Amino acid sequence: MPVVRFPEEREAFRAFVASRTDPARRGAARGDHDLNPGMRSEAPEDLPEELIAAAVLVPLVMRHDGVTMLLTKRTDHLRDHAGQVSFPGGRVEAHDEGAVATALRETEEEIGIGASHIEVVGELDLYETRTGFRITPVVGLVEPGFTLTLDEFEVAEVFEVPLSFVLDPANLQKRSLVWRGAERHFYMLPYGGREIWGATAGMIVNLYNRLSGSRPTE
Repeated sequence: MPVVRFPEEREAFRAFVASRTDPARRGAARGDHDLNPGMRSEAPEDLPEELIAAAVLVPLVMRHDGVTMLLTKRTDHLRDHAGQVSFPGGRVEAHDEGAVATALRETEEEIGIGASHIEVVGELDLYETRTGFRITPVVGLVEPGFTLTLDEFEVAEVFEVPLSFVLDPANLQKRSLVWRGAERHFYMLPYGGREIWGATAGMIVNLYNRLSGSRPTE
């Protein structure tokens, strides 16, 4: 798998990420079915007939000593994806003017980073989850200087991971578990005692594919 090589200058980095995450480059919807052929035709009875529209922010923090990816850990009592590492985000509400508005609103509500700190540069492929969501991942460059204010009901913690780590294929694993009587495969990125997996890891793989120019199957 190819290594992603970024320009060192901040403005060149911005331009590079924006060009690779342009929605015009969007391919077929990605999702939990990527590693589980046939999953789309096995919809559980308790899922809605139409997938629920949602959006997340993929926050790349422009630290002077290297770009990082900001992630959250969801609280254990939530109905959907409890305890998992995730990007800030949620369902698209009727008053949101599109997926970007949803991602920015949810980011401020969940962790307190306002839109004034975020430069939206693009979107990744839509991501469909087995739990019934169709997610738009919105890529945003975040300027340091923000103050975190966590929604303690939804967010247990926030942490950052070097972008060079999450986009290094050597750190990516494929694992499996038995869910509803069938073996399911998924991506995993262990980091600092945490496990980044499921939809979040799948979207990170999509980011890697976009930035490296590799195919989804590589």
